[in-house]
Amino acid sequence: MSHHNIKSSYKKLEERLNRFPQGAPPSKTLYKILSILFSDKEAELVAQLPIKPFTAKAASRIWNMEEAKARIVLDQLASRAILLDTDHNGVQEYMLPPPMAGFFEFSLMRTRGDIDQKLLSKLFYQYLNVEEDFVKELFLSTETRLGRIFVQESVLSNENAVHVLDYERASEVIKTSSNIGISMCYCRHKMHHLDRGCSAPLDICMTFNNVAASLIKHQYARKVDVSEGLELLHQAYENNLVQCGENVRQNVTFICNCCGCCCEAMVAARRFGMLQPVHTTNFIPQVDVNTCVGCGKCAKVCPIEAIEMVNLEKGNNIGKKAKIKEDICLGCGVCVRSCAKKSIQLKSRDKRVITPVNSVHRSVLMAIEKGQLQNLIFDNQAFGSHRAMAAILSVILKLPPMKQAMASKQMKSVYLEKLISKLDI
Repeated sequence: MSHHNIKSSYKKLEERLNRFPQGAPPSKTLYKILSILFSDKEAELVAQLPIKPFTAKAASRIWNMEEAKARIVLDQLASRAILLDTDHNGVQEYMLPPPMAGFFEFSLMRTRGDIDQKLLSKLFYQYLNVEEDFVKELFLSTETRLGRIFVQESVLSNENAVHVLDYERASEVIKTSSNIGISMCYCRHKMHHLDRGCSAPLDICMTFNNVAASLIKHQYARKVDVSEGLELLHQAYENNLVQCGENVRQNVTFICNCCGCCCEAMVAARRFGMLQPVHTTNFIPQVDVNTCVGCGKCAKVCPIEAIEMVNLEKGNNIGKKAKIKEDICLGCGVCVRSCAKKSIQLKSRDKRVITPVNSVHRSVLMAIEKGQLQNLIFDNQAFGSHRAMAAILSVILKLPPMKQAMASKQMKSVYLEKLISKLDI
């Protein structure tokens, strides 16, 4: 790949990716990754695509290409899980997902021979695990996080269960999804190519609803029913895996079953723990030092090393005891199920974690926090659609006053200011 190509098609594609709140900071490694996933011509075409879902007719207009030819290109990209293709009220729509959670991961969610997955794994490791810009951008660049942790429901007490809302239950996501897809875990697949993989189950990555439908259609996921989905969730619990899913209340698109050694979210949580790169559950473990025997099992299974064994003296009870690092703890509950003495119980956090309603709500919040709201509303190709504009404005008008003020300042829009001001009447 020549320097000229980097400055043209792949550079333009990188700039397109960075118009969305979940971007991909430029680096030589990124361009190498993009050159494996996209041909030069594909990069040039995809760089012109809008941020929001679009039709083949819209793409043909943008590309100045016959609609039939545009559809062939789009379908070919969708067959490689570069694009997602979904049905919207009987109309076929396409969307370029962000790199993560998106087409980076999809490239390793099944074994395939059309690309060099070992080389790609090495490049992903370099870009995500050695270079830090992408991980910081993904997990730390906004107050609103991409992912959130689901509590392990099997360890909840009756009192806890009363305080868990439906959207906080991974089982409820499985039960209410229109489609459930199971794929190979991108993180562990990548690490296996680097001879660093662990023994945790590979085929346990969960996608839902329209995303699952597209991945199932192109054989990047296998369709399962609710009972098998719940069975796999139980298997994840048994293997001390943490459920990290999309940070929304409605129409969750993914839940990863994460190990502490391979998975990007857990690695980020260990590296940047106090900054909380993923939103925690609304629970925190509490250790009963009177019954804790200091066996250390809880510390060993904690995926982010949020438990330490300390010397503690309390009356006649002297010895090693488990201590929770509350400033970094995810509240997943893995430690609770590991304690044979039942010396660890979950308690409610003092302050509840707020979860965005849906992906539009989350994207608007993230865009506001990154100063990119104009990209969502004034994307050159995207928003000839009143439906898309209305969805974003609807979210803005429901935000707290501080966020509304930030949005208005970024937009410098008289129209938006008037809409917001009407809420004060």
